[in-house]
Amino acid sequence: MKGRQSLIEGISVLGIAGLICKVVGVLYKIPLARTIGPLGMGVYHQVFPTYNLLLTISSAGIPVAISRMVAASIADEDHAKAKNIFSIALKILFVVGLLGSLLMVFLSSMLSNAKGTPEAMNSFIAISPSLFFVCVMSAYRGYMQGRMRMIPTAVSQLIEQVGKVFVAMPLAYIGMQRGGHVDGAAGALLGISIAEAAALIYMIVDSKRNTVPNTSIKPITADRQSTRNLSRELIYTSIPITIGACIVPIASEADSFMLVRLMSAYIPREEAVIRYGIYTGLVIALINVPTAVAMALSTNLVPNISAAKQENNAKALISHSATGIKASMVIGLPASIGMSLLAEPILQLLFSGEQYSVYQLSQGARLLEISSLTIVLFTMVQSTSGILQGLGKQRIPMYTLAFGIVLKILLNQVLVRIPAINIHGAPFASLLCYAASLIPNLYYVSKYTGLRIDIGDTFLRPAAACGIMSAFVVIVKLIFSDRLNHSFVLLFITIVLAAAIYLFVAEKLGCIKLPNIKPGRRK
Repeated sequence: MKGRQSLIEGISVLGIAGLICKVVGVLYKIPLARTIGPLGMGVYHQVFPTYNLLLTISSAGIPVAISRMVAASIADEDHAKAKNIFSIALKILFVVGLLGSLLMVFLSSMLSNAKGTPEAMNSFIAISPSLFFVCVMSAYRGYMQGRMRMIPTAVSQLIEQVGKVFVAMPLAYIGMQRGGHVDGAAGALLGISIAEAAALIYMIVDSKRNTVPNTSIKPITADRQSTRNLSRELIYTSIPITIGACIVPIASEADSFMLVRLMSAYIPREEAVIRYGIYTGLVIALINVPTAVAMALSTNLVPNISAAKQENNAKALISHSATGIKASMVIGLPASIGMSLLAEPILQLLFSGEQYSVYQLSQGARLLEISSLTIVLFTMVQSTSGILQGLGKQRIPMYTLAFGIVLKILLNQVLVRIPAINIHGAPFASLLCYAASLIPNLYYVSKYTGLRIDIGDTFLRPAAACGIMSAFVVIVKLIFSDRLNHSFVLLFITIVLAAAIYLFVAEKLGCIKLPNIKPGRRK
C-alpha cells in the first residue's frame, strides 16, 4: 500500500511539474514576442520546429523504453541489469545527441536557405548544443523514472523553464540591441541551450548523490551478447513510441518549410517571415495555454481506462470514457469561443508596443479568431487518444492524427498559395486536420468501449451554456467598443464574468457539478 501511495505521489509530482512547465513555457513566449518582434519570432519559429523534430526523433522513445526496462529489472530485484540498461542507453544517447548537434551545425546553412530565411543560420547553430544536452539528460530521466524517482525529472524540467526566463530573455534582449531581430532570435535560442546544460548538470549531480549502494547490486556479468540484446530491446521498444511522438512535430516542421516560401510568391520575403512570426509566435503561443491545461487533464484518462480494462469493468470503462469526452468539450468549447471573441483585445493588450504595428496586431487577431476554434477539437482529439491508448490501441490515434496532418499539408499547399487567403489558410488547415482525426477516434472509442455518446449531454448543453456566455461577451464589446482593447482591468473583468456566467449556466443545465459549500460551525 505504501509503495502504491509513493508511486501515485511521484506521478502527481511529475504531472504538476509538467503542467507548470507547459504553462510557463507558453507564457514565456509573450515577453519574448514583445522583445524580438514579429520578424524575430518568424526566424525563431523557422528554427525551433526543426530542433523539436530532431529532438523528438533522438530522445522521445528511448527514455520511455529505459524507464520500462529499468522498472521491470528492479521489480525482479536485478539492480545490476538496471544499471547496465542505463549505461548502454547513456552511451547510445550520447552518440545520437552528439551526431544530432553536429548535423544541425553542418546543415544550418542548407536548412535556413531551404526555409527561405538564410539569416536564420546562426539561430540553428545557437540551439544545436541543446540537442546533445537533452539527449544525455533523457537517459538520466528514464533511469530515474524507472526507479520511481520522479522529483529529479520534475526539478530538471523546472530548471529548463526558469532558464528560459532568466537566461534566454536577457540574451534575446542583448541580441536585439547588438544586431536586431535576427540576433535577438539567436540569443533566445542560445539561452535554451544554456538552460538545458544547467538541467543536465543537475541530473548528473543528483544521480551521483543518489546512486544505488554497491552492496545492493548483484555483480554485473554482462557480456557482449547481453549488451547487444539490451541495445536491441531498447531500440525496438523505442521505435513505435518515437514514430507516434513525431507526428505533431512533423506538422510544425512542414509549416516552417511551406508557409514562408508559399507566401513569398506574391509578397516580399520579409513580410512573409513577419506574417509567419505573428501566426507562430503570437497566435499559436496563446492557443497553447488552454491546450496545455487540457492535455494535462486528459493524461489522467490513460491509467483510469487501463485499470477499468484490466479489471474487465465495462461500466467503469464507459463511465470514464464518457466523462473524458464530456470534460474535453466542457473545457475546450468555452476556451475556443471566448478566445475567438476576445482575440483583438487580448492581442492588443499583450503585444501592443513599438515592435508590433496596429495592422500587424489586427492581422494576428483575425488569425486568432480562426485558430482558437482548434482548441476544442484538439482537446477532444487528446481525450479520445488517451482513451484509445488506455485500451492498448495506441496505433489508432497515431494513424488518425497522421491522416489529419497529411490533409493539413495538402490544404496548406492549396490555401496559402492563394493571395486573398495567404497565412489564414494555415489555421483553416489545422481545423480540418483535427476534425479529420477526431471523427474516426470517436468511432473507435465507441466501438471498443461500447459507449453511446449522448449528443445532448456531451455537445448541446455545453454549446447552450457557451451561447449565453458569448451573448454576454458580444454585448460587452458593443458597449465598450475600442476601450476593451486598451484596458487590462476591463478585459480581466469581462473574462471573469464570462467564465462565471458559463459555469452558472453549465451547472443549471447539468453539464457540471459545482461544490455546494455550506456555512458550518467553527469547532
